[in-house]
Order: sequence, then structure tokens, then C-alpha cells
Amino acid sequence: MRRRYLICILLPILAMRAAAATAGLPPLIPRTLLFGNPDKTGPRISPDGRRLAYLAPHDGVLNVWVRTIGASDDRAVTGDRNRGITAFFWASNSEQILYIQDKNGDENWHLYAVTLGANEVRDLTPFAGVQTRIVAVDSAFPDEILVGINRRDPSLHDVYRVNVRTGELTLEAQNDGGMVGWTADHDLRVRAVLKPTPDGGLDLLVRDKPDAGWRTFTKWGPQDAIHTGPIAFTPDGRGLYLLDSSGTNTSGLRERDLATGKEKTLACDHSADLAGVFIHPTSHEVQAVSFNRERIRWKALDKSIKEDFHILKRIRRGDFRVINRDREDRKWLVAVDADDSPVSYYIYNRASKKAELLFTDRKSLEGVKLARMEPFGFRARDTLLVRGYLTMPPGVRGKRLPTVVLVHGGPWGRDTWGYNGTAQWLANRGYAVLQINYRGSTGYGKDFVNAANREWGGKINDDLVDGVAWAVKMGITDPKRVAIFGASFGGYATLAGLTFTPDVFCCGVDICGWSNLLSFFETIPPYYKPIGPLIWDRIGHPEKDAELLRSRSPLFHVDQIRAPLLIAQGANDPMVKASESRQIVEALRKAGKIVVYVEYADEGHGFARPENRLDFYAKAEKFLAEHLGGRFEE
Repeated sequence: MRRRYLICILLPILAMRAAAATAGLPPLIPRTLLFGNPDKTGPRISPDGRRLAYLAPHDGVLNVWVRTIGASDDRAVTGDRNRGITAFFWASNSEQILYIQDKNGDENWHLYAVTLGANEVRDLTPFAGVQTRIVAVDSAFPDEILVGINRRDPSLHDVYRVNVRTGELTLEAQNDGGMVGWTADHDLRVRAVLKPTPDGGLDLLVRDKPDAGWRTFTKWGPQDAIHTGPIAFTPDGRGLYLLDSSGTNTSGLRERDLATGKEKTLACDHSADLAGVFIHPTSHEVQAVSFNRERIRWKALDKSIKEDFHILKRIRRGDFRVINRDREDRKWLVAVDADDSPVSYYIYNRASKKAELLFTDRKSLEGVKLARMEPFGFRARDTLLVRGYLTMPPGVRGKRLPTVVLVHGGPWGRDTWGYNGTAQWLANRGYAVLQINYRGSTGYGKDFVNAANREWGGKINDDLVDGVAWAVKMGITDPKRVAIFGASFGGYATLAGLTFTPDVFCCGVDICGWSNLLSFFETIPPYYKPIGPLIWDRIGHPEKDAELLRSRSPLFHVDQIRAPLLIAQGANDPMVKASESRQIVEALRKAGKIVVYVEYADEGHGFARPENRLDFYAKAEKFLAEHLGGRFEE
């Protein structure tokens, strides 16, 4: 009774605060504009440079469309009626579209080929319960690609050569040693592969000929495992381009000779890891690299493209990236990412040095007042420098605002500068948004990544809490109105934040987050088992470190959770099983805690269907408004 009385008193207070804080905000942006299907997105130019393919809704579902460049003959060439297509590419023959699709989020991807002239769709890997991964595509082989398929053993992907016209499958390399990360040469033959080691490191194996035996080329210890690996073979096939951090803190681009082992560094930056490599489609030469500390910075290694990159940098405000280009290297397809506008796509003509705007992915957001995203940094309690991004509500005085800590997944990933639909949604509703690249995030060097080892729910949570303290000290955040929100590892971080620092957060939103690190290891999909040692080294061993894992598992400490929770889950999620969410929901309800639970029967690790996304964000928006006092759309 007392709790209900306090809520009745607090709700009007929150409403008055919200009205004052959001008085200057622009109009509400409808959720459909932010989380519905994009208008057009993900374009790719055909290898012959004649056609453009892109994703757009067809009868309300994302499908692949194709048009002739310079014409208006757009037509849908796929007819998916379920989850929609999110990943596709051109076959090197320029006559087929290849795409992958799973069933209701189960991650058992099939590879499909669409023959444009015949309007024919073929499932190239028609095996139930089997996952397909793309290994290699090469412009010199128009009708063939290499794929990994775990048909023989669910935990191991063998490499097959696929004829994309006939569907014929030929075994190229059998995985007899727990190998991961196959790399093919420019004759489309597998000649390099990574093998995880028991200590959490990696061995790089190579062979000089397709029928030769494997030999160990180099070894990387656990401290370098996330920052190293083969990128591609050199143009002559006698060496490898490597992403490598051995001997340094940040990873750079190195070239190593297969016969002599002689190595040279092609590019490095002591302040950031290598972020991208730009390789010519037919000569296979590395032409440029990028690094990303706060924003993307390109470095041209090939003089012939320096002018092109200089022009692209000035197309419009934002960071550019080259999506793909035609075989003759005359036309480039370019995307420009900015924080306060939808993604813009251009065709760049290298002869005329001019870029033509194709479209933006969400045209309805053009002209809408969106928020800016600013990089920031602070010192964690152990003095480690932590960086992130702050998005402030546009049009309001930035003092003592309700704040949402938006936690990225991984944890071995990162937030980047640019348009972020969730951050824009939160800012438009009146919240300051903190995206903190906590220790373990990639891009800042291996020391920063390794500082998170065995610190799930420990120092990683400290970084998030210290980020909140920084925002409070700067006068940005109202310490009594802070929410934590995240998916995957971000969902776990949400549960951990509410469990281990219950005084910091007034509510939390968890999407597909682990609640029990012990059951996480028991339910991990079989195809992740080869990298088990890498995971154990960084999180803890399920047997040797059982007590540590139990102590960092929110499920066993629900009595410490005081703030209300919204938990959302895909029923078919193979990575974070639905049982992870169901078990903590049950425990919370038994303990009399406030928890709202929603489970989507046709989703996996995240919500692909727009109707599910819109339903979830409607629930989340009202939940946050109730506990933080921001705006919401009915």
C-alpha cells in the first residue's frame, strides 16, 4: 500500500519535470520513421557496372530490387514474405543476386541465388538445421564462390565450392581440427586458416598448394587473439596481409612473406586499431586503410586514389565509406554517415570526379530536427581512459536531464559516430544518451580490450557507472533519473547494472541478455565451441571459475534488484536462449519485483520484423516515460 501511495505522489512530480525539460523539444518523431523498414538501403553496384541492387519494402517486407543505372526500371527480384532480406551481394557474373536467409532468427543461414533473366530463385544449401557462411568471392570466378557449411558436424564448418548457376557443391577443405576463419587465395583456393589454441590464443596455418599439408605460419597469444588474423593474400599469392597487434598495443596492417616470414608494416596508428582495408577488386592491392578513435580517418596508400578520397571527404558532412565498385574501377558506390541525418548513398564517377546522390535510406527523416552526437572521454576509477558518445535532446537546456545509458553488445565491439536510430529516438523523447565504449570495446588497442578479461559485471560495470558519474558532474544528468538499456551483452550489462549497483539506475531495459553465465556456456550454439578457449580466457572457465561466474550472474542475486525492468526476448535466439530471460523473469516475479516481459515467437537474437520492432519500442517508450518522465507517442 505504501509503495502504491509513493508512486501516486511521484508520477505527477515526474510529469511536471518532464513538461519543463521537454518544452523546447521538436515535435515527436513517429516510431514508424525510426524503426519501420527503410525506404531504400544497402545498395550495391554490379561488377559490370550496369546495374544497381538495393533493399526496399515489397508488400511491406524488405526484398532485393534491381534497376539499370541511368534508367527508372526498378523491380523487385525477390519475394520474401516473412522476415525480409537483410544481406545480399552480386555474383561475379553480374547476372545473379546472392543472399542469405534463416528461419525466424535461428541463424541456420541458407544461401540463395536469384537469376535475374529467368526470375528464378534457388536454395543453394537446402539442408535442414545447417548453417552456411560465406568464405570467399573472387571476380575471376564468375560462377563460383566458397562457403562454409556445418552439415557434417554442427560444431565445424567444412569449405565447399558452390556453382551458383547449377547449385553443384564440391568439398574444398574438410575441417578436421577445430579450425575457424578460412582464407582463400586469388585462385579461389583455401590456403590459410586459424586454429584456436587451448590457452585462448590462435595459430595461423597455411599451405603452399591446395593439396599440400597445413603448416604453422605464426602464433598469437591470448592477448592478441581479438586483434589479429589474415585479411587477404597478396596479389602474387606469396604473402599475406595481416591484421596484427603483436609487439604493439594497437593493431596495424602488415605484409608477411609465406616462404621467408619476412614482414613489413604497411600502416599503423598508435592511438587506434586498424578499422578498415580498401582492396582493389581485380589487382588485389591494398589501396587505403582506415582508423577510428572518435571518427573514421582514411589513409590512402595508393597515390592513384588520393584525389578521389579527398573529393569523397567533401561530398557532405559526415564520414564516407566505399561500399563496392565495378570491375573496371570506374564507378564507386559510396555511403556517407552523419550523426544528424539518415545515411546518404552516392554513385561516384572516377573519370568526371563527380558524385551523384542516389537516395537516403529514410527519406522521411530529411529535414527533421535530429540530435548531434559528440565524442567524450573520462577517467575510470582505476584511471583507465574510457571514451564514448553523448547525444543530447535538441532544443532543450542540457542540465540535469533524465539520461539513458545505451550499452552496445559484444562486448568485443564498439559504438561509433553516426546516425543511430535508438539514440535519436531517446533524444527526441527528451533523454540525454550516453554510449560508453567500456573496457573490452574494440578500436582502442589490445590493452583496453584485455582490461575487461574476467570483468563481466565487475570493472565493465564500473566503467558504465563512472560514465554516469561524469555526466552528473558535468551537470548533464539528473542522478535520480538514469536508465540502462542494451541488447545481447548490453542486455547482460543492464541486468548486472541493476543487480550490482542498484542505487545508480532507476529502471532498465534488457533485450536478449544473459542472466546466468554458467548456463550461457551450457547453451552456446555448437558452432561457437571451437572458440571456447578464447571465450573462457576472457570471461572465466565454466568449471574452474564457476564461483566467479556465479557471483557475476544476476540470476543468483535478484534480491539486490530494486528498479523496474522491461525484458524482451526472441523465442528462437540461438545465442542467448529464451531460457536466459525466462528464468530471471520467474525469479523476479517470485521475489515480488517489478518486471515486464515480452517474447516474440518469430524472432531470434534481435528483432528483424518491423511489426515486432515497433511493438517493442512502443512498450519501451512508455516504460521509460513512466520511470524517467520523458515523452512518448501513444
